Amino acid sequence: MSEADGLRQRRPLRPQVVTDNGQAPEAKDGSSFSGRVFRVTFLMLAVSLTIPLLGAMLLLDSPIDPQPLSFKEPPLLLGVLQPNTKLQQAERLFENQLIGPESIANIGETRDDEPACGRPLGIRVGPNGTLFVADAYKGLFEVNPWKREVKLLISSETPIEGRKMSFVNDLTITQDGRKIYFTDSSSKWQRRDYLLLVMEGTDDGRLLEYDTETKEVKVLLDQLRFPNGVQLSPAEDFVLVAETTMARIRRFYLSGLMKGGADLFVENLPGFPDNIRPSSSGGYWVSMATIRFNPGFSMLDFLSERPYIKRMIFKLFSQETVMKFVPRYSLVLELSDSGAFRRSLHDPDGQVASYISEVHEHDGHLYLGSFRAPFLCRLSLQSV
Repeated sequence: MSEADGLRQRRPLRPQVVTDNGQAPEAKDGSSFSGRVFRVTFLMLAVSLTIPLLGAMLLLDSPIDPQPLSFKEPPLLLGVLQPNTKLQQAERLFENQLIGPESIANIGETRDDEPACGRPLGIRVGPNGTLFVADAYKGLFEVNPWKREVKLLISSETPIEGRKMSFVNDLTITQDGRKIYFTDSSSKWQRRDYLLLVMEGTDDGRLLEYDTETKEVKVLLDQLRFPNGVQLSPAEDFVLVAETTMARIRRFYLSGLMKGGADLFVENLPGFPDNIRPSSSGGYWVSMATIRFNPGFSMLDFLSERPYIKRMIFKLFSQETVMKFVPRYSLVLELSDSGAFRRSLHDPDGQVASYISEVHEHDGHLYLGSFRAPFLCRLSLQSV
């Protein structure tokens, strides 16, 4: 035997794994086969999900036809806008006894009178103690809550300058009760489709004036993107209107040198404004159910210049599904009489006050309305 043959005989043998049936597994071939099965299965699953998705994107119609919008960078949440938890000190009232109590007015009535009021979007007290109500679908009403009398002032079915009112929203009334200023948020979308109105950026909203004596209606401002809350100035020389989609508040002059003109009262707000109400300091309370995070990610700002993504979203998902992805961050902002940020109250998680639509100040408290929550909130101003 040669030296090479001896070395080959002394080479150690590789150990073999023997299974219960006495056979050694085919490690390399078995592993390769399992890998192929996994890859094929994964590919089939991906294809089965992708094809319907692509089909939906190509074949389904989108309910909206959005146009690109441009926003400034949101203001930094610092200083006056510094996040806090002050709204979480509020107490809930009538929990699970209300459905979306959006607007509030104080006339001394009790909870037993609530059924007579219904569910308005905007509500104000007139000089005679009656309520003036903006119903999203029906129009403007005057309601006597004691006599249970309801009077239709103007129907949504009545065309105003050739266009119907599909989304009557908020109103404000002069001290003598003669003039009512109100918003029609859209001629296309109704209240139940408010998210589609925001996402599409439709500019068919209007600010209108109704004369209770002559019964005439005038259009003061047109081509607004979701005009929402309205508020007369203390001197009644101008009226403010929140343009929700654009995160700003416009001002229309009713008297003085600027009569009939309009400008921006405040722009680039830290959130998307809903109703505007007077504060005891001479300024204004503005409610915001959705904010524009900075620092952070603002979804609506991101989508504003990407209409193709908006179309795709609403091809695939309902409004209710999309709302689940909107952060429940509630913000109340007090503005000075010139529009400067005075102070802010926050509930970063919407734990106590959620989907805030209005802030009504009365007797040292803030009463917070909501367009979705089943309750009102009351916050003592002394505590904050």
